[in-house]
Amino acid sequence: MTEFAIGQDSHAFEKSFDPEKPLKLGGVTFNDVPLTLKANSDGDVILHAITNAVSGITCRNILGKIADDLCKNGEKNSAAYLALALSDLKKAGYELVRISLSVECKKPKLAPRIDEIRTSVALICGIDVNAVGITATSGEGLSSFGKGLGIQVFCGITVSRP
Repeated sequence: MTEFAIGQDSHAFEKSFDPEKPLKLGGVTFNDVPLTLKANSDGDVILHAITNAVSGITCRNILGKIADDLCKNGEKNSAAYLALALSDLKKAGYELVRISLSVECKKPKLAPRIDEIRTSVALICGIDVNAVGITATSGEGLSSFGKGLGIQVFCGITVSRP
């Protein structure tokens, strides 16, 4: 049996770059881009969207109180939040089959780094890189994200019971 869920996350950019908090997307750090996302955690919107999609299957929201408590205790790595969600998924008897991500932003330009992000997401999630698809768009500048004020990510996942 297979099931499908959708997750979403978005964050605005800080007004100024914080070198202690460089942009992270899909577990990949963008040291060459002077952008910082507003967030209690590292603000990795890709990993947050995946976490929310997994929570759509398990019905336990990781982002919110659980992640906030982890942040207060010093855990700001979004991969740790996703690990909790994936642990819930496994306990529920599911395995992650496929991830599809749609990223909307004007900056940074993602095309040159999509393969690197796909590889990172696959490693974090324990699936084959060919099961991770990523598209990126500026949305023709129609939204705040397309105008360069932040990043929005939609995620679809397919899971199955082995």
